[in-house]
Amino acid sequence: MPAASEPFQDNSLDPRVRGFLHRPASPSGDGLVLTHSAGGNCQSPLLVAVAEALAESGMTVLRCDLPFRQMRPHGPPGPGSAERDREGLRQAARALRTIAPGRSFLGGHSYGGRQATMLAADDPEVAAALLLLSYPLHPPRRSTQLRTAHFPRLRVPALFVQGARDEFASVEEIRAALQLIPARTQLLVIEGGGHGLAAKRELSTVAAQVSTTFREFVAG
Repeated sequence: MPAASEPFQDNSLDPRVRGFLHRPASPSGDGLVLTHSAGGNCQSPLLVAVAEALAESGMTVLRCDLPFRQMRPHGPPGPGSAERDREGLRQAARALRTIAPGRSFLGGHSYGGRQATMLAADDPEVAAALLLLSYPLHPPRRSTQLRTAHFPRLRVPALFVQGARDEFASVEEIRAALQLIPARTQLLVIEGGGHGLAAKRELSTVAAQVSTTFREFVAG
């Protein structure tokens, strides 16, 4: 049975933290903040499946809405919102540390993962490792517009999970980009996966693979 999740909100922080908390039956003490893509929210089936799989293994997971999504339920982040979204990630990690006092991890799908890497590049103490689902290396069909300027400053270990058919980055492009990162990295390729990583019928299998690989990565 999946670990139960419960609504979570902390209005004392700025930006406030809002989402769902997955409490494992036998917590390891480690915690992961998991956030969403530019077009999604923390209720995305991918995030739910990954959070459940990690919680089953003992990790406490807070999947939360970034500040731009709390401001409006639909649409992409507006110009200038990224800095506040990164601060929202920082505050979510702070909130989770009061519940899971062990190692603190940051993760996200697409935009959420990108903001996690940018925050960690500026503040390596914010997380012990990163879980990056479908990193948006460049916009579709614009492979020269790389989002890697901060990679040489990223000194936090990072697991990249990429679909083999992701239009935001080919496997070859991701492998080349990882050479820019001085920290330990690993790439998990999901065969047949697009930017969403898996179809609904495959979500539980992919989520279990992500959970196992990430736990092995942070144990290394």
